[in-house]
Amino acid sequence: MREIRFAIDRDWARAAHGESGFEGALPVTNSWGGWPSAVGVAPHLVLRITVSGIPNATTGYLVNIQELDALLRRFAIPSAARMLLASGVGLTGERLVREVYREVASQLRAGVSPGITLVLLQLWTTPYLSYAVRSGADDMVELTQCFEFSASHRLHVPTLSAEENRRVFGKCNNPNGHGHNYQVEVTVAGEVSPESGAVLPLPQFESIVKHEVIDRFDHKHLNTDTADFAARNPSVENIAHRIWELLEAKVSPARLRRVRVWETAKTYAEYSQP
Repeated sequence: MREIRFAIDRDWARAAHGESGFEGALPVTNSWGGWPSAVGVAPHLVLRITVSGIPNATTGYLVNIQELDALLRRFAIPSAARMLLASGVGLTGERLVREVYREVASQLRAGVSPGITLVLLQLWTTPYLSYAVRSGADDMVELTQCFEFSASHRLHVPTLSAEENRRVFGKCNNPNGHGHNYQVEVTVAGEVSPESGAVLPLPQFESIVKHEVIDRFDHKHLNTDTADFAARNPSVENIAHRIWELLEAKVSPARLRRVRVWETAKTYAEYSQP
């Protein structure tokens, strides 16, 4: 995997479009600083490419990451710039990542970087919203949005003794509970609608998760304030599974692909189905 961060500023967009006077402009990437700068107010995008193959027996490299950088900067960034210049704020993330994927996949098929196979291309349009295309399913786009809620819970199993509960769950068995700021990543996948340009219109997607999950759990004691965990221990694993159950039938015409729940910055549980 290799990640690049870039900004489509006004000069670079014009250069990519071939406007006179901007032929020599280069993308503002500031890669040595980790984050891009830009001329004026510009979209800050993050693009991640995942490839697979057999490492070179001598170097141990699958591919020199400089080759991936060059591939993305030479072909992916100009493709994104042309689309953004042509469509402006009306461009959907689904259309953008699909077009960039096609450009990158085409270059790899043409032998730009031999010996590697494209697995995944993922584009972040905000730190909380991403779009991805997988090889072998390039007519589909995966949409991932991040949500959050605050809730308290007590890890406790009534069929275990008080001593067993304390031994298994430690301080998480505190009778009055304890709280978390949960972060929830929900991924749906589907074909891009010709009318909307989306897998699932983002306001609709967000409204579904808000109604089914956030409003249900936010600022609640999960054990006592919700029916969902009255008889189910609210571990992060069970929370992820329950969120899946709440959303699976609601996100049509898209399909639910994955639910990931971060309980802390160091711990998450994920539920998915093939």
